Amino acid sequence: MLAGQPRQHTPEGGVLLGDLPGHARDLLGAMQALAPLELLNQQTRSVHAAAFWHPRTGIGPVREDVGRHNALDKLAGAIVREGRPARDGAVLLTSRVSVEMVQKTAMIGAPVIVAMSAPTALAIRTAEEAGITLLAIAPDDGYGVFAHPRRVLLPDEAVPCARC
Repeated sequence: MLAGQPRQHTPEGGVLLGDLPGHARDLLGAMQALAPLELLNQQTRSVHAAAFWHPRTGIGPVREDVGRHNALDKLAGAIVREGRPARDGAVLLTSRVSVEMVQKTAMIGAPVIVAMSAPTALAIRTAEEAGITLLAIAPDDGYGVFAHPRRVLLPDEAVPCARC
């Protein structure tokens, strides 16, 4: 089940990640920059990617797997192994967002999830409870914020929706 209408934004909006401010255009750019880093997907066109983005260091690590949950598990392990603090970055997902993906992101400690597909209603509720900002990319329209829009700075011309 997909959730209702998200808060709509244009790419000019900004995002606050932990204590480090960033711009929504940087998150959108990170999602676009992820595709060339998906080496296995370039060969197979059949795997999911999970990546970590930090406003100062960019994308990395990137992990891929045929299972979207496995890709995120691999990313969690890479973040821990590298000793990266996840509190100032975002998890990037090329898959849809289910409740388990939100729970795993909460365990990683990242305050933001950016995904290529709309989240389920339960994923939105879980993100709200966990304090995670949840964004979904709409290829031609920018993005929607489904949970914790307080981290998203709206451009002056944006009009917030009633649901948010």
